[in-house]
Amino acid sequence: MARNEIRLQYSGFVIFLAKIISVGTGLIFQFIVARTTSDAEYGIWFNINDIATYFTLLAGILPFWAMRFISRNKEGALKTGIIANFLISALAAAIYLPAVPLIASALDISQTYLVSYFLVALQIMELYSVSALESSLQARMPQAIGYGLLVQQFFKIIVGYVFIIELQQPILGAVLATILAFVVQIAYYVKLVADEFRQRIRWEYVKEWFKGSVANIYNVVGNQIASFIFIMLFQYGGKEARATYGAAAQVTGVINHATFLAYALYPKLLAERKSEDITVSLKMVLMFAIPMTVGAIVLSDSYIVLLKPDYAGAWSVLIALAIDAFIAALSGFFSSVLLGVETVDEKAKISFRQLAKSRLFIAFSLPYLHSLITIPTAFYILTFYVQNMPVEASLCVSIINAVGRFAMLVVLFAIVRKMIKIEIPWRNIAKYVFATAVMATVLFIIPHPTRISLILAATGFGGLIYLVLLMAIDREARTLPRTILHELKGKGR
Repeated sequence: MARNEIRLQYSGFVIFLAKIISVGTGLIFQFIVARTTSDAEYGIWFNINDIATYFTLLAGILPFWAMRFISRNKEGALKTGIIANFLISALAAAIYLPAVPLIASALDISQTYLVSYFLVALQIMELYSVSALESSLQARMPQAIGYGLLVQQFFKIIVGYVFIIELQQPILGAVLATILAFVVQIAYYVKLVADEFRQRIRWEYVKEWFKGSVANIYNVVGNQIASFIFIMLFQYGGKEARATYGAAAQVTGVINHATFLAYALYPKLLAERKSEDITVSLKMVLMFAIPMTVGAIVLSDSYIVLLKPDYAGAWSVLIALAIDAFIAALSGFFSSVLLGVETVDEKAKISFRQLAKSRLFIAFSLPYLHSLITIPTAFYILTFYVQNMPVEASLCVSIINAVGRFAMLVVLFAIVRKMIKIEIPWRNIAKYVFATAVMATVLFIIPHPTRISLILAATGFGGLIYLVLLMAIDREARTLPRTILHELKGKGR
């Protein structure tokens, strides 16, 4: 795999489009599973995946450091990272397999589904491999991750249709389709990095990565604590409150995909610390995040009924979550900048003392700040004011989460500004806001549909208005398609 192939704008758009398409393919696959299973069986399907997540918590720990080493062209880092993560995956699967009967007994799961649960051991190993391979590719050719995602998603739908519909094996078929789709994705990735396997394994890197992994685990624990707010929402707001929040989050989660427009920025900053790349990426993220957020707010009453008409009264929750998603997108962007300019591991050595004093460790501590703000506040409001009030409880949690995330963003931005000069493209932002305002006005005036086909049509209409107007007033937006085409031909950045 050739070095220095990172093409900033092209890579970002490929991954962004792949993520948007994957939203649709994911819904299709879930639709196939949901329509062929009972409510209890559908719950089994989610439970299988919920349990698997506990055995893949460490999947991204070593790849985090491996990617940084690969970006800095440390010899053998790619091969070492992939092999090391594979060995950890084998250990995770070995722990998972004997735990399956115990889990099945504790959760009163029928013996009928045990084969599906056992097969997930393969999926656990695959997820570790995908994590390592994608981190390696992110360091060299990030756009390949977008292609790999599309290959995996479409293959899963095709195989899933055969197993689930034709062979009438809903749960087992869904598990097998997922496993086989990962096999194809992994095969594609391995082909791209095959040349790197000629280098020798550098076990001394693994020693350094394990030292650094203490900070990653610290961050993972912080995020898990922050997510406890959803347990409280379920407990005190009720099952309906958690469902309401989840339904709205399915829509607003798309806004977070705008962050993937800057996916190539992190490894590019590791290899070449250029502040102009930050500005270019920030423009791309805001060019899409601003209209997507405002569009979700204006059409909130339409989007909230996409999954189920029963959620019609929860449009305010969707508005709050749209704002929260926009803040999260900005936080994701500035996190990429911080990780890209941090030099604590630049010499392939990781000192825990230096790591603890680094800005990277401060960034890893931000989830604890989030929890300090959100957990006690949510507990107080949920127990004293909105207990067993689904819409009100989910709205309060949405607002509390947004406030906590905004506090994290302020701290993160202050840290990044001290690390590298960032030029905020205010003129471009003004143009994005103006085009978005025109789009929002039109969408506000027209009747808001409740049928899926009409909602999608209104969304496309609003997007068309925004893009046409933006290209008319912004020269960079007009030249962007040509820039992407040049990058596709290898002549771009």
